Amino acid sequence: MTLISLVVTLVVVGVILWLVNNYIPMDGNIKKILNVVVVLVVVLWVLTAFGLLSPIAGIRIR
Repeated sequence: MTLISLVVTLVVVGVILWLVNNYIPMDGNIKKILNVVVVLVVVLWVLTAFGLLSPIAGIRIR
């Protein structure tokens, strides 16, 4: 994955999250949970993209 595609993806995710937060009426608690989940997923994805975290698909739950 190139750095430009990584940045473009982060911008797109940020804009979508901003649109959801501003234009979809939701309870504040639901918005906080949504924001935390999206940020955690993006952080895990970036760490995996840079090779600092093993791929999530390789993790097995027994």
